[in-house]
Amino acid sequence: MRIAVASGKGGTGKTTVSTNLAVHVARQGRRVVLADCDVEEPNAHISLCDGFDAQRRVDVTVPEIDEDACLGESCGACVELCRFKALILMVGEVMVFPELCHACGLCEEACPADAIKPGIREVGAVRHGRIKSNILDSSAGLLHVVDGLMRVGEAMSPPLIRAVKQEAEAIARTEDGGDAPVVFVDCPPGASCPAITGLQGADLVLLVAEPTAFGFHDFKLALETVRVLGIPHAVVVNRAGMGDYRVEEYLAQESIPYLASLPMSMDAAQAGSRGELLIDAVAQLAERYAELWSALEQTAQEAIACAR
Repeated sequence: MRIAVASGKGGTGKTTVSTNLAVHVARQGRRVVLADCDVEEPNAHISLCDGFDAQRRVDVTVPEIDEDACLGESCGACVELCRFKALILMVGEVMVFPELCHACGLCEEACPADAIKPGIREVGAVRHGRIKSNILDSSAGLLHVVDGLMRVGEAMSPPLIRAVKQEAEAIARTEDGGDAPVVFVDCPPGASCPAITGLQGADLVLLVAEPTAFGFHDFKLALETVRVLGIPHAVVVNRAGMGDYRVEEYLAQESIPYLASLPMSMDAAQAGSRGELLIDAVAQLAERYAELWSALEQTAQEAIACAR
């Protein structure tokens, strides 16, 4: 079961929802993998991990030009075909802008002089979190946390996001026995390429909405993105009570599954500022997360059944 947790804007509490859900499910005896794909600022580890057990570098291929073999201005096929503008002709030579390259390989295939070879560019690292000892006891299931950390100055996050998701899937496949693992994907916020990369392959998307005018506007952008992608979806309203009811009214109007509301409180804000799990710090929220998971699991199972 793959559940993507997404939002239209940053700051809605998407990671808070992801981490608390992941721990709640693991405490029910399930095997859980949490993939933090917000690789520009991963923070799921703050409340769940006390360090990292492993880290591996992630590279992408970029074109390297053999200037002696390149035909320059007499050809220009690679420059003409590159829709990402990662190649230009300047003073008779082909120049590469590796930060713009999407590693599609078209330029290498199209070069009639075999002057383009694959080079390597580092984009970041995938890390395996070491779960804090107080998170789970011996009777709980297993919890794995995987995230990605972009290289400083890197502008292209989708390749690293895909690497994080692949790592999470690999962990899920190696778990033996019991029910199939639940994979939570904490997506980047918004509706651009990073968010779409996180959403792809999900059985269900849980959209985290914020009950404010700004939050409602961006929620609708994320909702439209999920609709275009054709992924089943449901909604949870986080910090309910801090704004108005326009989100709830819209969900009823559009007949969108509304699974739960998580109330705003000073206790929750203080616990979050200390990096604590809300299901441990606020009794009311522990109950709400249990209700949310019950509704979310049923909704996801129905979506999976309909897809078969």
